[in-house]
Amino acid sequence: MLRATGLAGSFGNAAAALEHLGFVQIDPINVCGRMHDHILRHRVRGYREQDLLHHLYHQAPCGAFEHHLPDSSNLAALPLDAWPYLQQTMHAREHSESTWSGRLTAEEKKLAAHILERITEEGPLCSQDIQSARKAKSHPWDSTTLAKSTLQKLFFHGHVLIARREGIRRYYDLTAKVLPAAALNAPEPPNEETARWLALLKLRQRRLAVMKSAEMRSISDQVHPVALLGSNMRLHILRCDVPLLEESLSTSDTASQPPKLIAPLDPIIYDRRVTDTLWAFDYRWEVYVPPEKRVRGYYALPLLHRERFIGYADVKADREARQLQVVAQHPARSAPAKSAIASLADFLGMKQGVDH
Repeated sequence: MLRATGLAGSFGNAAAALEHLGFVQIDPINVCGRMHDHILRHRVRGYREQDLLHHLYHQAPCGAFEHHLPDSSNLAALPLDAWPYLQQTMHAREHSESTWSGRLTAEEKKLAAHILERITEEGPLCSQDIQSARKAKSHPWDSTTLAKSTLQKLFFHGHVLIARREGIRRYYDLTAKVLPAAALNAPEPPNEETARWLALLKLRQRRLAVMKSAEMRSISDQVHPVALLGSNMRLHILRCDVPLLEESLSTSDTASQPPKLIAPLDPIIYDRRVTDTLWAFDYRWEVYVPPEKRVRGYYALPLLHRERFIGYADVKADREARQLQVVAQHPARSAPAKSAIASLADFLGMKQGVDH
């Protein structure tokens, strides 16, 4: 898993990592660095904070874009060849009843025409650039503006894409101005090809996964079953990874790898069932867990040492003081944890705070 997902600094740049993994998940929460930067900093040699966003928005010609994965609400950076496979889901969203991504309401439809006209004339805009009333609440927590909900739906439907980011603010432009013509004009594949692409994407991302029956039927020629001693879990890898698996059974290079704090949604621990079975490590990201029910902490990062997860560190970046504070960690004051925290502090351009 460490080799197959490139966790030992296998890639020369973000584009190579993106091509290998199929996508990199993006999350706006920034407690001690953002999710995508945590995922890539161990995989891309010389990676710096925000390098992925630079690849997305400041590279010419455009080689990747942001969008939601078809089978989930997760936002991800995707290579250009993914665009045709998103079309089926985008069309379906335009007719769905989802509050966040479904059909435009009458008010949103009217505003959408105005927004698209302004973007055509002025270029990328954010929701704050568009005057609108506050959207009528459909949920107690829903207090967004009509402009924001309309732009969000236009994005979900594929009519606009994120052209750049300024902090957490998104600037949208017409899709035709963001994507190169070759990607934009690629034919929409039939449903069975999209299903095959999604199944392969899952394995490209995780490299070891539990596959559903329907997924197996669509990619049976591309997968290889593997067994874990002492477990009845049925797992599969990509057939092209078989030589790497065989090589890894006879050799190990993890002893030379420094301890690492791993992203909470890193591909090697994304599936909690597989993580528990393979690594004997029961981990849950607790950002959305009520404080009184948290076990490790709000943004606790798993601690990987060689071939084992040995603990975690819940750290918080004080950007103003340029200091990485340790809220909690386990094991306390261990050498691997100290090394991994120091590495993260260096990546963020900070000093390490006092251990708790």
